[in-house]
Amino acid sequence: MVWAENVALTAGGGAGSGSFWWLRFDRGRGGIHFLGMDFTSSRWLPVLLLTCSNIFMTFAWYGHLKFKGQPLALVILVSWGIALFEYVLMVPANRWGSNSFTPYQLKIMQEAITLVVFVVFAFFYFKTWPAWNHIAAFGCILAAVAFAFWSPK
Repeated sequence: MVWAENVALTAGGGAGSGSFWWLRFDRGRGGIHFLGMDFTSSRWLPVLLLTCSNIFMTFAWYGHLKFKGQPLALVILVSWGIALFEYVLMVPANRWGSNSFTPYQLKIMQEAITLVVFVVFAFFYFKTWPAWNHIAAFGCILAAVAFAFWSPK
């Protein structure tokens, strides 16, 4: 395997004195290895990144609703700034996730994560809880996730 770039973090001084490899980047395959573990081939990394990106996006989409007195142009600019971090997480999540999931599975998983993040966000930020029909609708979407991961064989 060809490593395009290796980053050595040394413990105690110069080259050769207690140095060890902690972090390696594989540009050819887009891999990130930390302490010998390949994080980009993990099936859970995309889920974690999608969850974090959805937290940013939920704040960008709905956080401004508590600031209705602010100018719309300002709210849009702040939302774009927050959304930048969402994209920084979403793009790698989809790229690395495509090693383990189909694009359809990634999209449906992202939608389910969005709903879970939104319910938690709405509970803590707006102090509101979904009604029974909202919970039933979320259940239908979670069923869609199950169908998306069901083997077509």
